[in-house]
Amino acid sequence: MALRLSPVDTLFEWQNQRFPWILMAIVMAGLVLVSHVFFQNLLFMAPCEHCVYIRFLMLTVAAGGLIVAISPKNIPLKLLGAATAFYGSTVGIINSIKLNKIHHAAHDPENFFGVQGCSMEPHFPFGLPLAQWAPEWFKPTGDCGFDAPIVPAGAALSGVQQWFVNLYTASDGWYLIPPLKFINMAQACFLAFGVIFAVLITMVAVWEIKAVRA
Repeated sequence: MALRLSPVDTLFEWQNQRFPWILMAIVMAGLVLVSHVFFQNLLFMAPCEHCVYIRFLMLTVAAGGLIVAISPKNIPLKLLGAATAFYGSTVGIINSIKLNKIHHAAHDPENFFGVQGCSMEPHFPFGLPLAQWAPEWFKPTGDCGFDAPIVPAGAALSGVQQWFVNLYTASDGWYLIPPLKFINMAQACFLAFGVIFAVLITMVAVWEIKAVRA
C-alpha cells in the first residue's frame, strides 16, 4: 500500500536500510558458491574463461552491497558501494552477452568461430592474479560454450550426483530447465546481473529525486 501511495518515499526509505544491500550481496555470493561447490565440484562442470570473469563480477557486486550495508545513510560509503556494484553488474552483463554468443556458436555445427579467443589464462581487472591466488575458483579449466559434465574416469558418484550428471549430459549443458533447454547459463547470468542493475538504477534514482526535493 505504501509503495503504491508514495513510491519515491517508500523506495528511498527501503534503500536506506541494510536489508536490501545485504540481500543483494547474499544472492550474488550464493550464486558463485553454488556454481563452484555444486556444479563444478559435484557435477564436474569445468568453468571457462568467461565463467570465472562472471564469478569475479558477481563477487564484486556482493562487495558493493556489503560496503553500503556498513552504513546505508553514509553518503561516501553509499557512493563507493553503489559504484562498485554498478561496475560489477554492467561488466557482468557484457560478459554474459559474450558468453551467450559463444554458446550459440559452439552449438552450431556450421559456425565454430565463436569459440575462438577463449583463453586458459584469464586477465582480471587491475591485474589481480586471482587464478594464482585461488585457482579452484578462478582458473579456467573448461572450454567456452561447453558446460556439460565431464566425469573423470573411475569417479564414484552418489545416486543424486549421477541423476544430475545424467540430466545435464542429456541436455548437452546447463539450462535452467534442462529437458527444454530453456535459458542457458550465460542467459541466466545475464538475468541476474540485469535484475541487480535495474535495482541499482531504481535506488539511485529515488535517492537523487529526494536530494533534489530537499
